[in-house]
Amino acid sequence: MDTEETTVEAGNAPDTEPASDQLTLASALQAELFGRSQMLATAESLTGGRLGDVMSAAPSASDTYLGGVISYATDVKSKVLGVSEETIDNHGVVSAECAEEMATGVRELVGADWAVSTTGVAGPTKQEDKPVGLVYIGVSGPDLVRSERFDFDGERAEIREKVVKAAIDLVLECVRAGG
Repeated sequence: MDTEETTVEAGNAPDTEPASDQLTLASALQAELFGRSQMLATAESLTGGRLGDVMSAAPSASDTYLGGVISYATDVKSKVLGVSEETIDNHGVVSAECAEEMATGVRELVGADWAVSTTGVAGPTKQEDKPVGLVYIGVSGPDLVRSERFDFDGERAEIREKVVKAAIDLVLECVRAGG
């Protein structure tokens, strides 16, 4: 397990359409995946499908994006994605371990080459005694499982949009590195 920590400051409130920076990153990720004949899947908790929305926004999205699982509830994380009860009991669903197991679980579930997951606390209140803005993003690839910790500032909607951008950026970095 390789976990890094990043702090991100508050920005402008998000619109309902994917932001241009999200779409630019998503297009870059799709180009990298297409060039490698690889596919992506998503497992989302706090982003609630927003990451999948951004990844499917391009007309050629079906060339690189298989789909995903919105695992907002803990039971979905365990029953659908295979997050272990040990992980949930010992680390909670807002953890690097959970993010990694979510990414690996959706990757195996849909047969993708790469998967990215989001789990954390968007607010307005703490979860598992963990602060608002604490987020873990997991990536699972051909020869890689990793996660990164983020501490985002802002309101709930701002945090969720920042997580989407950070998730795309992280998986793009991993794909470019080759796994």
